[in-house]
Amino acid sequence: MLVLKRPWPAMLRTLYKDEKRYIDTYWSKYPGAYLTGDSARIDEDGYIWIVGRTDDVIKVSGHRIGTAEVEAAMNSHPDVIESAAIGLPHEVKGQGIHAFAILRAGLKGSPELAEDIRRHVAQHLSPIAKPDVIDFVDSLPKTRSGKIMRRVLKAQALGEDVGDLSTMDTGA
Repeated sequence: MLVLKRPWPAMLRTLYKDEKRYIDTYWSKYPGAYLTGDSARIDEDGYIWIVGRTDDVIKVSGHRIGTAEVEAAMNSHPDVIESAAIGLPHEVKGQGIHAFAILRAGLKGSPELAEDIRRHVAQHLSPIAKPDVIDFVDSLPKTRSGKIMRRVLKAQALGEDVGDLSTMDTGA
């Protein structure tokens, strides 16, 4: 959990008309420290690396798996340059992991490569975190600030309407 012991200029200062929820959500879990909602790690040089949101998880067979963890494991595969993971309903596991991968230039997706990436995730993260499905894509839907729009991926995977795309980066 990433917490801040001293305020800084860009941090959240309150919730509109809900000061109690602000205190309960951000200041009560670790007294005297602000809970950012991000998970992080410190490397051997003392640098802090933000891993992802603590609330952006997929619950697979009772295990909470962060989408950022699955994506980091996929991205460490030598053929993957970027990925996204979402949870989709699964009748046995509750949720299954559906992943999207952008491959290095010149590579094409195949069932064999998908299985190799799944094995890689199992080895580097956990067998439970293996994606059930990996779709090979040319790009991922992102906001103008670069955040992956997982709700769009989920809607597309379920064949539903993607909704409002006004915040999506169109590359124009």
